[in-house]
Amino acid sequence: MSQRRRSVLASKLVIERPGSPQHAILDELRRVILDGAAPPGTPIPLGEVADLFGVSQIPVRESLKTLIGEGLVDHRPNAGYAVAQLTPDELHEIYIVRETLETAALSAGLAKATDADRLAAIEANAALEQAIRDDDPVAYHRHSRSFHLALTRPSKMLRLLHMLESAWNMTEPVQPMVHSTGHDRSALHDDHKHMLEAFLAVDLQRLLATSETHHRRLNTVIAKLPTDTGLLAPEDISLRK
Repeated sequence: MSQRRRSVLASKLVIERPGSPQHAILDELRRVILDGAAPPGTPIPLGEVADLFGVSQIPVRESLKTLIGEGLVDHRPNAGYAVAQLTPDELHEIYIVRETLETAALSAGLAKATDADRLAAIEANAALEQAIRDDDPVAYHRHSRSFHLALTRPSKMLRLLHMLESAWNMTEPVQPMVHSTGHDRSALHDDHKHMLEAFLAVDLQRLLATSETHHRRLNTVIAKLPTDTGLLAPEDISLRK
């Protein structure tokens, strides 16, 4: 008798051993969603996931409740669980939150940056340049986050950085840079280079100005993401039920 074909999300799970504790279930579900392995709207079959982890449905359901609180999972009566799907307006709103938090972190952290911080920013930028040369949108998306983290981490404002990370996570299932054009990624990377120059020069006014330019460009890029492929939810909330 042939094995039943696994669902999209379940096929991406890496399970080291049956009977996983709840924190391991939560971490693995979160990893799959943040990696973009399960696009927005992907169903999360509760029973199948529980069977794969070798547990009852209770720890899986509790993990999914946590992910709902993080904005990564949706639950609808009679439809079950699915990877969260944002409307274009919701995506734009989260980018505004990200910009606000990042600006505060840059303002607080630039003067505190150490040689190690500057090296981390240089290395993250080099990884972005390699992704551009390789025309690798997945690597570009991943290293873009590392670059922004390298610039904001010196603030050492742990609560603010946690909120920034949470806001960034909410946009990860969309994988915006993966779905943008090579031209847009190159233009965004030009902004990164200017941001890095200002960061290394400890020029806060220039850093904030170039960051603002970058976020304006980001908003333009995400406004062009396809709205008819299931990547984003329809604005009409009645269509989402």
